[in-house]
Amino acid sequence: MAEIVTYLPISSPFVRFAGRYVDEAFGFAAGYNFFVFEAFLVPFEIVACNLIINFWSDVVPTGAIIAIIIVLYGFLNVFAVKWYGESEFWLAIGKVILAVGLIVFTFITMLGGNPQHDRFGFRFWREPGAFAELYKTGTLGRFLGFLQCFIVASFTVAGPDYVSMAAGEAENPRVVMPRAYKQVFGRMMAFFVLGSLCVGINVPYDDQELNDAFKNDAPGAAASPYVVSMNRLKIQALPYVNFGVSLSHSVRSSEFCTLFLEQMKILTSRDMSEP
Repeated sequence: MAEIVTYLPISSPFVRFAGRYVDEAFGFAAGYNFFVFEAFLVPFEIVACNLIINFWSDVVPTGAIIAIIIVLYGFLNVFAVKWYGESEFWLAIGKVILAVGLIVFTFITMLGGNPQHDRFGFRFWREPGAFAELYKTGTLGRFLGFLQCFIVASFTVAGPDYVSMAAGEAENPRVVMPRAYKQVFGRMMAFFVLGSLCVGINVPYDDQELNDAFKNDAPGAAASPYVVSMNRLKIQALPYVNFGVSLSHSVRSSEFCTLFLEQMKILTSRDMSEP
C-alpha cells in the first residue's frame, strides 16, 4: 500500500484503488466495508470511555456519559479546521507519552523500584507461566490461548490504512508519505510488541482482579492490567494518571473514527453512485 499510495496520492486511496484497478463493484464494497468497520468502532470507544469513568465513580448514569461524549464528538467535528486538528495533535501526544511511560514503569518496577521493593522480574512467566491454556491442555492449549489473543488483538491494529487516507491532502506526498509509513510500522512494532511484553511481565494471567473483569464484567480498575499491577504493588497515584490519559485516548479514537465515517460517506456518494 505504501508504494502505490506514494505513486498515486489521492484521497481515500485504498478504497478508490479497489474500484480503479479491480472493479467498481469491488471498490463500492470496500468503501462500505470500511464505513461499517468505523461505525462499529465509535460505540466501542464510547463504551471504553464509560468503563474508564466508572473507575472514579458510577454516580453518573451511563446514558448521560454517552450523550455527553456524542455531543463532544459532534462539536469537535463541526469545527474541524480550528478545533479538530488541534485536539487530535495534543491527544495523540498524550497517547505516545502513556505508551512510553507504561514501558518505563514496567522496567522500573520489575527491577524492584516499587513500594513493595519486590524484584519480580519475569516471575509470572514461570508461575503460572507465559501462556494460558485454552480448550486443551499442554502445548496445544497454550497455542490456542495465544491464537485467541492474536485474533482479538488484531481488531485493534490499524495504521497504514489511516495514513493513506491523508494522501490527497498531504503537502508534497511523494516525500511525506514514505516517511509517515516508516514511522507507523516502527511505532506499531515498538508499542504493540513491547506493550504485550509488559502486560505479561506485570500481571499473571490467573490474577483474580483481572479475571473478574473478563468473566464477571467487573468495572473499574480491573479493566486495565496495568492498573491491576499498580494496585498489587500499592502504587496510589499512577492508576488515576493512567486512566485519565486512557480516557483522552478513547475520546480521540472515536472522534478520529467519526471523521473517517464522514469522509467515506462523501467518497461513496460522490464517486461510487451511492445515494
